[in-house]
Amino acid sequence: MANQPLDTFIREALNRGEKRERISAALVTAGWTRKEIDAALDDYATTDLGMAVPKPRPYVSAREAFLYLVLFILLGVVAWNLGSLIFALIDIAIYDELDTPYGGFMFGGRDYQIRSAIAGLVVGGPLFAWLVLHIRKQRRTNPAMQRSRVRKWLTYATLIIASCTLIGDAIGLVYNFLAGELSTRLVLKLLVVAVLSGGVFFYFIRDAEEGDANDQQT
Repeated sequence: MANQPLDTFIREALNRGEKRERISAALVTAGWTRKEIDAALDDYATTDLGMAVPKPRPYVSAREAFLYLVLFILLGVVAWNLGSLIFALIDIAIYDELDTPYGGFMFGGRDYQIRSAIAGLVVGGPLFAWLVLHIRKQRRTNPAMQRSRVRKWLTYATLIIASCTLIGDAIGLVYNFLAGELSTRLVLKLLVVAVLSGGVFFYFIRDAEEGDANDQQT
């Protein structure tokens, strides 16, 4: 957001019909930088109304920051516990002579791993689904939410994490193949990681693209 005196001056000058070039030159003479001036002028659209028309601005809301942070935390809880549950089922289904009786999550055994994962999914799954539906409903009724800076930053942060996971998964697959250690267990677990991270990536990339498209329409 521009400096308030600068914003006020530009708005009043545009309302009086002054050209942008004359406004910019006067502000440069007064000591404002080109970057500040261009950013402030860009907040107003050029129209034939003869007055300053403000463009929609991105914003930060504490309430939305809370909702999106909880959403992404729940996403992590659901993804982690779903992966843990599937890993445990793979370990049970495919016998490995090197497996120990105390293998599993935090050395608590396979039963503990399964119970812990199910508990996380039972609690986190419904909350995550409800919050996703709630936020999508809010965004439909209030299109301005598409311009939330918090949503955009957290969305792209999630995309970065999912991308790094997919890349790391592919590197691990190739490395173990070259080392001759590509067991059935390992392949299945790598596929689980790829499906989970890929699902998260494609969901949020579509969400980001929809948000960008709506930005251009509003």
